[in-house]
Order: sequence, then structure tokens, then C-alpha cells
Amino acid sequence: MKAIVLRQRGAAETLVLEDIEAPVARANEAVVDVFASGVNFMDIGVRNGLLWKDKALPLVPGVEGAGTVAAVGSGVTDLRPGQRVAWPGSYSKQIALPAASLVPLPDDITDETAAALMMQGITASHFATRFYETKPGDVALVHAAAGGVGSLVSQIVKLRGGTVIGRVSSEEKIGAARAAGADHMIVDREGKFAQQVLDLTDGRGADVVFDGSGASTFQDSMGSLARHGVLAYYGPVLGAPPPINVATLPRSIKIGFPTFADHIPDRDALLEQTAILFEWIRSGELKIEVGSRYALSDAALAHADLESRRTTGKLLLIP
Repeated sequence: MKAIVLRQRGAAETLVLEDIEAPVARANEAVVDVFASGVNFMDIGVRNGLLWKDKALPLVPGVEGAGTVAAVGSGVTDLRPGQRVAWPGSYSKQIALPAASLVPLPDDITDETAAALMMQGITASHFATRFYETKPGDVALVHAAAGGVGSLVSQIVKLRGGTVIGRVSSEEKIGAARAAGADHMIVDREGKFAQQVLDLTDGRGADVVFDGSGASTFQDSMGSLARHGVLAYYGPVLGAPPPINVATLPRSIKIGFPTFADHIPDRDALLEQTAILFEWIRSGELKIEVGSRYALSDAALAHADLESRRTTGKLLLIP
């Protein structure tokens, strides 16, 4: 069976396509044929050693995907071979997973859509509905507003009645960010944008900033916030923020690091949140824009493209 295997931490070239032993469904597991796997900045963090430090090498990276059940192990009663499912996925043609981590897919949700939602969709929902409960009239600054997470956060803020200020790194990304719902645009590559946010809000600032752009934007993200504003920082893969003396934080702002698992701590929460996302897709309130598709053997290229910040939308590997 073909899979991307990481044998050493490092650059994109450490992602190598290999033949590995096909998985077997053990008790309470299912083996799934992978149709699509999402590519995420989290995967880059795994590759370069910032994340999954406790996992031994070699390993197969990947955190979201969709496909079809090939076999089930003993004790699995709610899944059957041939059933379409999505899960926290893997860069491989097949994967064995606990049955409890698999989400059955409705007929009207495509595999590509599901693969794009299992990490980034749940993440965006966590950011804009639970970590910060977006309310009508709120102003949100969304970094990387043309990217996978940023475009979904923008859409969720809009469907909850908020206004989006989208920050992108180039003029070429404005169209994608606008399509995702950005009401105002900031083009910035240097991390100097706080004054523009204040100008767009008549000096008040944003109620919330969703910042996954790394250390270079951290100071101006704080400077963009209104009194009692919230900074949702999720960009450690691109650089940790500097140490903070909490006594010096301005305007009683709040800073936090939203964690994916806290939104779906158990299977009931996983099924509940994916059902909400599926309904938003079904109603047209949430749209998935696939920016690029890659063969499994081109995983290194997908990582290089994502790191270059040239991409828009969701990147998928198609085994």
C-alpha cells in the first residue's frame, strides 16, 4: 500500500512516498480506502518537529480525510463496508482507525467537501462559535482570509451577523477573500496593519482577531483590538509569539490559544459539530473552495506551496 512516510523531521523533501504494509481492522476499528486527505499547516508542524513531538518516527502524517469503509473489525456495529465516512485523516491510500472517530457522510456531502471540513471546518467553527461567540454587529479581523481556515472563519462570522476585515498577503488573494465574505480588505506582508483596522472601525478596533499568521503579526493583532477584545492565536507553526507580561496588555484585551480537541471532546460532540457543518454546506451558508489538488506522491510539493503562502482555498491530496 502507498503512503507518505516521515522518517526524519525537516524540509518538505522529507515526505517520501513508500510501500508499507496494508492496515488490518482490529477490534472496534475500521479500515478505510482514502479518497481525499486535507493538507494543513498542522502537517507542516508535524513535519518540522514543532508538533507530535511525542510520536515516534517513522510516521504517516495527516489530520483529515474522507473515503469509503473497506472492512470492519469485531465490535463495530454502526459501520459497514462501502459506507462513505470522514475522519481525522492520513496521507495514505488506506488507514485503520477507531470506529468512534469516523463520521458517516450524508449522500449530498461530497468526499472532497468532507475531507476539507474534518480539521479546518471544525477548527473554524470552534474559533467563531465557541472560543469567541460571534454576535450580530461584531467586527472580526481574519488573517489569511483567502486560505482554508480563514475563508471558513469569515463565512461563519458572516452567517452569525458579524463584519469581516480580511487581511491577505497580496492583491491576487483579494478576490478569494471577498468571495468568502470579507467586507473590508487589508493587503499586508509586513505585519503592520493595526492602524488600518482602527481607521476602518472609526478608532474602536475589532471585537475579535483570528490570527494564524505567526509571530510577525502578533503585536499588531493586539493593537487592532477594541476594549475587551479577544485575540484567538493559532499560529505557532509559523512562529511563537514573544513572551508577554500580562500586566501590560492594553484595553483589558484577552488572548487565548483555541485547541481543536476542546471543540469535540467526545464522539457525541464530533457528530453534533459535523452535522452543523453539513447543514451549513447544504443550505449554501458555508462553501468549500478547493484551491489545488495533488497526487499523493506530490505531498512535498503541496507542503512547499502551502508554506510559500501562494495558495488560496483548501489543498487536497488525492491518493
